Amino acid sequence: MTPEGPVPQPGGMTTTGPSALSARDALALVARDFSAFTGPERPQPPDGPLGWGGYDAARARARDRTGESESVLCGTGKAGSVEAVLISFEFGYLGGSLGERTGDRIEAAHARAREQGLPVVTLVATGGSRMQEGMRALTQLQRVARQTALTRRAGLPQLALVRDPATGGGWATLAAGADVVLGLPGAQAGFAGSRVRPRDADPGAYTVEGQHAAGHLDQIVPEDEAGPAVARWLGLLTDGGNGTRGEAPPEPEPEPEPGPAPEPAPVPYALTSAPPPESGTEAVSRARSRDRPRAAAYLDAYFAEREEISGDRAGGVDPGMRCGFGRHRGRTVAYAAQCGTATLPSGYRTAARLIRLADRLGLPVLTLIDTPGAANDAEAERAGAGPAIADVFAAVAEAAVPVTSLLIGEGGSGGALALAAPGALWVTPDSYFSVIAPEMAAAILKRGPERVPETAEELRLRPQDAVGLGVARGIAPRAPGLPPVCE
Repeated sequence: MTPEGPVPQPGGMTTTGPSALSARDALALVARDFSAFTGPERPQPPDGPLGWGGYDAARARARDRTGESESVLCGTGKAGSVEAVLISFEFGYLGGSLGERTGDRIEAAHARAREQGLPVVTLVATGGSRMQEGMRALTQLQRVARQTALTRRAGLPQLALVRDPATGGGWATLAAGADVVLGLPGAQAGFAGSRVRPRDADPGAYTVEGQHAAGHLDQIVPEDEAGPAVARWLGLLTDGGNGTRGEAPPEPEPEPEPGPAPEPAPVPYALTSAPPPESGTEAVSRARSRDRPRAAAYLDAYFAEREEISGDRAGGVDPGMRCGFGRHRGRTVAYAAQCGTATLPSGYRTAARLIRLADRLGLPVLTLIDTPGAANDAEAERAGAGPAIADVFAAVAEAAVPVTSLLIGEGGSGGALALAAPGALWVTPDSYFSVIAPEMAAAILKRGPERVPETAEELRLRPQDAVGLGVARGIAPRAPGLPPVCE
């Protein structure tokens, strides 16, 4: 890494964007009452572990230029009403690179978070590992990964705000590995720095916008909205500061016993005044109607406020699956909601990610089911439709927190059932659940179109049939005056 002039990252990009903020300026964006700490830091021989000529002098100039003694500044502060451990990178100090002492500080920060049961917020602006410390610097990524894993096991949320740039191991561990990843507009984000990419590479792929489109980053927030966004997210992920669990024991001791499960999410009211359908054909027609309430209406009626995650962290985003966390009657509920379209593999993976995160944080889950079925074209198969659906089935089955499910429209086969909680599924009057669509069932049975209504009756598709068959617990009551939930 070159330490002089306009500070470049190890991959070679000079930046004048969001990373023009110093570490302390970035902290001021998101927190107040900041109190710094360092923890023990190892002594280093002259010019570092490699004896890199001029390294000590470069660090001295970086200290003079920034006023900081390392590339990260760690401490505690309040984001909104939530106390958090904060890790802020100083890009002006050798490009925000990770060296051994950077690892010391990040380890101390995560240890403090676990000791005090606090969430961790990392404000990332780094070019990667510090070349002047060679492999000793690179191995800090393993150390960072270990600390984030321990904090994750302790049930504490981790949030990253991507400044400019976030490349190399800093992106691949502290940023992309966080539970929720926010990004400042225009910031560079990617594993490869600008000087090590293929010459014909699309530069847009290495931005927060590109990462968001590919499902690797949850939200893009303007700089002047970063503070309120971080505060909202921490309030939701910690259930207003009451949802954290505390320190995970060091290995090889066993993991802590889980605490008591939270109360289940209440079942939403049905946003319709119509009685249940009289026939299977009517049930299908009503569920497919463009006029019935969709997921957005249910989410708006149920939550006083909410924030959404985006993407499956594997390269895909399904706009037909909305996942996030919301405030309902003063407490946090996680949600995964299908929007009436054929669900893509990325949608199922996003839902599984949401359910597992909620389970780890001890937050109840609400699923809203509405899909004609899983996407079944060749592209969906290549993207892993089967494994993705299996992942959601497993996430629901493994969840220690309660999952409440409401069928609000079409319930098409296993693509819908994957989001349904066994023993905790409710249905609305304008919904139907079926092993297969009646038209497809008739075709398989070699029946003509005129026999589709007959087939629909044989399949017992009405919502009251789902209750009678023991698949659903009941029909959600009609909302008097459309209040948010049923009692």
